[in-house]
Amino acid sequence: DFGQAQRAAPSVPKLISCTMLAFSLSSSVALNLFGGKKPGRGTLYSDITQTIGNTPVVKISDKLNPYPVDVYAKCEFFNPLASVKDRLALAIIQDAEERGALKPGDTVVEATSGNTGIAVAMVCAQRGYDCVICMAEPFSVERRRLMRMLGAKVIVTPKAGKGTGMVRKAEELCAKHGWFLCHQFENEANWKFHEATTGPEILTDFSGKKLDYWVTGYGTGGTFNGAGRALKKERPDLKIILAEPEDAGLLASGIPTERLADGAPAGSHPAFKPHPIQGWTPDFIPKVLDDAPDQLNDELVPIPAASAIATAKALAAKEGLLTGISGGGTMWAALETAKKAPEGSVILAMLPDTGERYLSTPLFSDIPADMSEEELALAESTPSYQLLPGKEPVLAAA
Repeated sequence: DFGQAQRAAPSVPKLISCTMLAFSLSSSVALNLFGGKKPGRGTLYSDITQTIGNTPVVKISDKLNPYPVDVYAKCEFFNPLASVKDRLALAIIQDAEERGALKPGDTVVEATSGNTGIAVAMVCAQRGYDCVICMAEPFSVERRRLMRMLGAKVIVTPKAGKGTGMVRKAEELCAKHGWFLCHQFENEANWKFHEATTGPEILTDFSGKKLDYWVTGYGTGGTFNGAGRALKKERPDLKIILAEPEDAGLLASGIPTERLADGAPAGSHPAFKPHPIQGWTPDFIPKVLDDAPDQLNDELVPIPAASAIATAKALAAKEGLLTGISGGGTMWAALETAKKAPEGSVILAMLPDTGERYLSTPLFSDIPADMSEEELALAESTPSYQLLPGKEPVLAAA
């Protein structure tokens, strides 16, 4: 018993006291680490889709923002499959289920540059639907692998067909097999979900605080249209900055997209040129974007591809925020806004996804896999466990 153990080992009470003290200290440290909040979320989730949304807003330091304004990032890579498109996928499938357009045993199809396909594959895996994704050839191969890992079949379409080609292929498959097409570029469930979630999240996080500018790009236009509506309704003086690739200035051209009866594009937009900002600006203006209220954005900013890539790298190296090229482009537009904004302004930029989606793209083209000369010198600076080119591996030093 305890008394016998105490007599046999007088240090036991001290040990127990030390353990209790350590537990108390560790609890205190944990509270500090979690910003005064208790560890854990205080809830258990029934399935992975319940974790979508409520992504954090993080301040950008003066290492990247030297201007006399505050710049924040809403980090959509905190969604379970690491992109803002998790919201879209849940919205469209949930809406289709509620309308009776999607039933158990059905197959879900979408045309996508990758993030939507990954998100749709996730929701289909959780719900039990078969999933077929059509994706144009140029988009990163890691996206194909992720979708296949989630159980989807991926149909790769020719590069020359561009975004409209993958959309046509998805339409053909659905017409032939009677499958359900998500229609992410036309489906109003897309922007309505952002109006109900993304926008209110921002309003809650900035409750009682200034917010002068909101910066976003567009892929389908769902974030811009839906969150933009919610933000403007509650904060009409807020300025919305919309970004698009400099190489594909579809909105800047002023030329509308011709549409089929269902709102899908009739063909490729004449102002489109290939660009490396995957997920942004297909070769047509999406109907979801077109359906936004007139003059919802206060400014349209063209994004140079090189600046988007450089800013994404700077976010990783200086802020520890690993985002993709689209996130780099949005932050570049935010920092350009910061240069001319009145002192004390507050700017929020959307970071749509994680940088891990871009390993085979220009974002990582100059990031080596092998050790650099500096790394090799560090490896040689101590005697053990060396793996040097042209030499036998060294384990423990003799």
